Amino acid sequence: MTRIVVLIFTFIVGTLCTEQDGGKAYRIPLNDGNSIPAIGLGTFLGFDENGQKAVEKHEVEYPVTWALQAGYRMIDTASAYHNEDEVGAGVRASGIPRENVFVVTKLGSHEVRDVVNSLKKSLERLNMTYVDLYLIHNPVSHKPDGTGFDIVDYLDTWKGMEEAKKLGLAKSIGISNFNVSQIERLLANCEIKPTVLQVEVNLNLAQNKLLDYCKSKDIVVMAYTPFGSLFSNDPKTPQPRANDPVLVDLAKKYGKTVPQIVLRYLVQRGVVPIPKSVKKNRIEENVNVFDFELTKEEMETLSKFNKDYRVVFPSFWQDHPYYPFERVDVPAPDLFKKS
Repeated sequence: MTRIVVLIFTFIVGTLCTEQDGGKAYRIPLNDGNSIPAIGLGTFLGFDENGQKAVEKHEVEYPVTWALQAGYRMIDTASAYHNEDEVGAGVRASGIPRENVFVVTKLGSHEVRDVVNSLKKSLERLNMTYVDLYLIHNPVSHKPDGTGFDIVDYLDTWKGMEEAKKLGLAKSIGISNFNVSQIERLLANCEIKPTVLQVEVNLNLAQNKLLDYCKSKDIVVMAYTPFGSLFSNDPKTPQPRANDPVLVDLAKKYGKTVPQIVLRYLVQRGVVPIPKSVKKNRIEENVNVFDFELTKEEMETLSKFNKDYRVVFPSFWQDHPYYPFERVDVPAPDLFKKS
């Protein structure tokens, strides 16, 4: 009976959202009175052997347009991704009214000493007058000239974030890559609470303690890298893979793909996933996760894949006093840990 009630509620909320903005995802209330779509498109292109991948013309614009036309209503970007101009172009090309699109961008670690002007520069690149959510990308800060760490208290940075909200440049403000103790300190010293925390969450990294804490503080959690090591070619990374029998069986049962099963799992945990893709068919598939529900037993089965394993692990930042993750004896040579 409970499952039926949940499905009816999801259908009603989804219908209301569709009538309001044409999107497929329902919206989750934020602690400042605004609301956030339950899924979004990630736009970071990642890294290759040469470092951060360069953004080619239309490489992000087209996926953003496809996503919005497929029923997404949230797009996630950042100053550090060097693609805000492409995101803005994609939003305009989609034909979806700006007020119906929830745009997220982030304050770069080299911009923390001048929050308001940094956001204004992001808005210029986006060609927008406001963003729906502005995040501190990382409590770790770097010097603008790229010569190393900058030691800036994130409490001071947060004051700039509050000013950006008061000025109407950002409707909501939040944080990314903060740990529990850092959030506790921020909550004890802020005027405006963060609405959202964006961190890595997937089958390999459940983040149970962090999610429970955020729920207790009415902070919504967004999940980057929602597929974890699902598509990894490295045998040393933890299971599952996309061909795992448990995931394949669930996909067959519900008539879905394995990635859709994983995204549905996160959605039912109350997490907002932001899967990234530049393939039109994958983008269209990933948003279609609101017409079925995993059982309690299936959720428990999937939870057993957790290994507290981070795909995104910039351990070479660990000498910074505000480094938020586990410290290791030998820093990884690459930006992301590959073990």
